[in-house]
Amino acid sequence: MPTFAAIIVAAGYSSRMGSFKPLAPLAGKSALEWTVAACRDGGVADIGVVTGHRAADLAPELKRLKVAALHNPAFDTGMYSSIRAGLASLAPEVDACFLLPVDIPLVRASTVRALAERYAAIRTPLVYPAFRGQRGHPPLIGRELFAEILAGDGTGGLRAVLQRHQADVVAVADQSILLDMDTPEDHARLAARAAHHLLPSVAECEAMLEMQGVGEPLRRHCRAVAAVATALAGRLPGVDPQLVMAGGLLHDIAKGQPAHAEAGAARVAQLGYPAVAEIVGKHMDFDFTGGLPDAAAVVFIADKLVREDRRVQLASRFQPAIDRYAGQPDALAAARRRYRNARNVLAAIEAHAGMGHEQILAGTGVAA
Repeated sequence: MPTFAAIIVAAGYSSRMGSFKPLAPLAGKSALEWTVAACRDGGVADIGVVTGHRAADLAPELKRLKVAALHNPAFDTGMYSSIRAGLASLAPEVDACFLLPVDIPLVRASTVRALAERYAAIRTPLVYPAFRGQRGHPPLIGRELFAEILAGDGTGGLRAVLQRHQADVVAVADQSILLDMDTPEDHARLAARAAHHLLPSVAECEAMLEMQGVGEPLRRHCRAVAAVATALAGRLPGVDPQLVMAGGLLHDIAKGQPAHAEAGAARVAQLGYPAVAEIVGKHMDFDFTGGLPDAAAVVFIADKLVREDRRVQLASRFQPAIDRYAGQPDALAAARRRYRNARNVLAAIEAHAGMGHEQILAGTGVAA
């Protein structure tokens, strides 16, 4: 297995931000803590942080996070000098290094793992992540390129060096590889995103479906289920609409595979979304015991209210299964139980909302 390291560059002036980027707060953590966590949770133990501007202010955070401080006295000459300082610090046994600026703080650990797995499989000297065809950070740079980077004078930046080499690209469902933090407006957007870091965005859900080869007809079904689920969730206190949206979009991500609910849940969990995975795993069969329906119950009933990409009544959705299993007592009992659970969930939602589900769903854009 290759030996990996990560270099986080945190030496710049943060001039456009108006505040010090490495210590910028994002949902209760500093930007530096987010970047360190992505690398560490992605399986990289050897993490160094290149410091420069306000190095003394950063020192307590580096100590708290238990990462090495790699001071670059020439930080004011530009980022290339900090990259060189980081690479020069690496031990001889390091095979490849992740390079991550601190102002791209919300990269997911699953992205780091995906890059490491690809490098281990093919040993190409340069691997990039890409989100829906667009390359982002961090690149994973093999030792074969270290000497060339260290010998460079910085003309054209690191990009000029890396463009001379063929790169492998790994598709990831991680929009954060493209999102940097240069201005106060960027900081506000990333702070809002960090607050929901364990939930994928709509674009990330669509990317996951693409990566799994889910065809457009099934994706239309998933979008319709997500729209119905989100509308129902909006009438229930304490149900996170973003969680419901993600569960609706991804519930059939493994459709066509054996035990597709369980297979889909395993895939979504592997990508770093355990709460969404739980919903995916329950969307086929849900035992409702009463009370306020939760996110899993909402996605379960939304799926039963949609056939292909149109709304249907529960009776028309379940009657074919009941007819089909007429001579199979166990299967018939299971179908009737699911129908009963669906009716109970829907009745509970209507009771809490104070209106019928047809009225709730009238503005979803999903035709009946």
